[in-house]
Amino acid sequence: MKVYHGSSVEIIDIDLSKCEPYRDFGKGFYVTNIREQAAYWAERKGNDICAQGYVTEFEFIETAFEHWRFKVLRFQDYTEEWLDFVVMNRNRSLPVPAHDYDIVEGPVADDKITQRIRFYLEGVVSKEAFLEELKFFRRTHQICFCTHRSLQALERTRKKKFAGNIDDAITQSLATDYNLSEEKAIDVYFESQTYRMLIDESSALYRKPWTEIYELLLQELKLKK
Repeated sequence: MKVYHGSSVEIIDIDLSKCEPYRDFGKGFYVTNIREQAAYWAERKGNDICAQGYVTEFEFIETAFEHWRFKVLRFQDYTEEWLDFVVMNRNRSLPVPAHDYDIVEGPVADDKITQRIRFYLEGVVSKEAFLEELKFFRRTHQICFCTHRSLQALERTRKKKFAGNIDDAITQSLATDYNLSEEKAIDVYFESQTYRMLIDESSALYRKPWTEIYELLLQELKLKK
């Protein structure tokens, strides 16, 4: 499935540490299958820095919803459960992250809905009345990738698919050689400077055998085989 991310710049490397907290589904990287929605956010973000904005296109591997070992939460529509989840994630008194899901999908709380959420929290609007109002809002969509391992299911369309086999070989070796869980090995690898170099095509690191890249990672982590 093609999905899109609207921003002030083209997204080359997804860095979860730079993602904003306290959003609808928590801190994470957000995409949508509605290109017009992404274009709106690209224009809005671009205006913030007096730039045009950019929509980056990705390919999302939908089997990750069911057949990968991810913890997934999906909301088909504006529901009471969706409202409670959004309110929880926007609660700045709670730690980040407020949940342990890898991927969350559902509708968006846009500016108008956000204002109504504020009224609901202030007791101006009841939950029942607010949920009734939501039935009349236009369709929106978002998927939040909350963990580094979940990003395996997202591939930038214009990115050369040179890294996939390297990723698998390195994470599997890291897990085996150092007795790490698969999830921990993935997190360590995707958070490393070595991985950032690998996906930077100008470094040409991807041209080297995966074993050399693995040795470079071990040097960065100060690990010995």
